Amino acid sequence: MKLRHALAALLLVLCPALDAEPLRVGLSPDYPPIAWRSGDRIVGLEADNARAVGEILSREVSLVPLPFDGLIPALLAGDIDVIMSGLSVTAERSRIVRFADPYLRVGQMAILHRDKVLRFGQPWAIYQPGVRIGVEPGTTGAAFAERELPDAEVAFFPNPDSAFEALREDRIDLYIHDAPTSWRLATSSENDDMISLYRPLTEEQLAWAVAPGNSDLLEDLDRALSLMRGAGTLGYIINRWIPVEVTVQ
Repeated sequence: MKLRHALAALLLVLCPALDAEPLRVGLSPDYPPIAWRSGDRIVGLEADNARAVGEILSREVSLVPLPFDGLIPALLAGDIDVIMSGLSVTAERSRIVRFADPYLRVGQMAILHRDKVLRFGQPWAIYQPGVRIGVEPGTTGAAFAERELPDAEVAFFPNPDSAFEALREDRIDLYIHDAPTSWRLATSSENDDMISLYRPLTEEQLAWAVAPGNSDLLEDLDRALSLMRGAGTLGYIINRWIPVEVTVQ
């Protein structure tokens, strides 16, 4: 089923807003399968979400590529209308922006070299004293390690690729990062010596964000999301880009 076919039933019940301004969607296109560049296009789960929302709201969509740490400042400055970039709902962010209803439940996951699958196959194995854990500074994974793994040996890596090298060289046992990093392993042969345990260590929700005071757009996004769920469009988009089982809100 094509994405446009999945939307057709929705569009029949919507009144087009021909005079609506383009919807400026901020996203960070460097994180497959959430969003990334393919040639001169931005593709991925959130790119499809944005286009689906635009069709439902009868608004042209303008994808605005930004560094991830520049998304919220751009939203608050009025440079974009909505963030659709795999943003997780946190208490800190909720004090700054307003979130639409969550569309996906995810969490931090542990990645390891295939040689160590037997050692860490049981859920309790990660909590053993002396396990060497890799994390990215300032991430939810780093916070989880500090809070839940006080007896682990924690090392910091600037990105997943550097952590994968440490796993290959047996400098760490596990790398804890968010779910999209694990999903990417399932669709790429580049790191086929790595495997994710695919058991979420934390529970997080992904949602779209608008600036405080933009209640009209927030209502529109929630309405669009409800229609996408009901028509199966959201499930189609998620299944298109994520080849492992996830929980749809």
